[in-house]
Amino acid sequence: MPKYQRILLKLSGAALAGESGFGIDPERLNELAAELAEVVRAGVQLGLVVGGGNFFRGLDAAARNMDRVTADHMGMLATVINALALQDALERHEIPTRVMTAIEMRAVAEPYIRRRAIRHLEKGRTVIFAAGTSNPYFSTDTAATLRALEIHAQIVAKATRVDGVYDRDPEKHPDAVLYPEISYHEVLSQALQVMDASAIAMCRDNRLPVLVFNFTVSGNIMRMAMGEPIGTLIH
Repeated sequence: MPKYQRILLKLSGAALAGESGFGIDPERLNELAAELAEVVRAGVQLGLVVGGGNFFRGLDAAARNMDRVTADHMGMLATVINALALQDALERHEIPTRVMTAIEMRAVAEPYIRRRAIRHLEKGRTVIFAAGTSNPYFSTDTAATLRALEIHAQIVAKATRVDGVYDRDPEKHPDAVLYPEISYHEVLSQALQVMDASAIAMCRDNRLPVLVFNFTVSGNIMRMAMGEPIGTLIH
């Protein structure tokens, strides 16, 4: 029996890219869709936010002297590419899916309307929220938190390539310590690079828990939905 009835799952664009780190790897996409489909069939109402870093990172482009607003809008469009790919993969696993975009592009997706998104979830459809918040200077972490609050998700689950939140970067420091759970205040005060500070602060102010877990371990998405003790719980 799933612990959570409604989950907002935040995926990075790299989750679709496989080992190359760029573009979309069809095999990786299919594996991810299969795991998500299993969670939906278990009765979980699933909202997804996927990044666009496998195609374009607005912040990186801005650092190379591109106008930040333009770069961020390009990054938002990259998330739409990923959302459409994920929708196609989920529907091949017979999971009805809707893509809703914060920037209107009616030829390819529905515009984001909060009440319609909730209705889709209630009808058992998976909803992928694309194009961020439509506003520059906000990351997909912030978009995921905002959508989670709007659809009354019980938790934000952030899928990463590490096992959870560490006291320092585990890829650079082998002796880094994993926190099974941690408070919002500790994440902010220690400047732990988990999510944007604005996203953590929004979760704190609205008492929305965040679970950071390793999605590359097969079965972990289902374990997260079932409430098994994996990753790091921020609360």
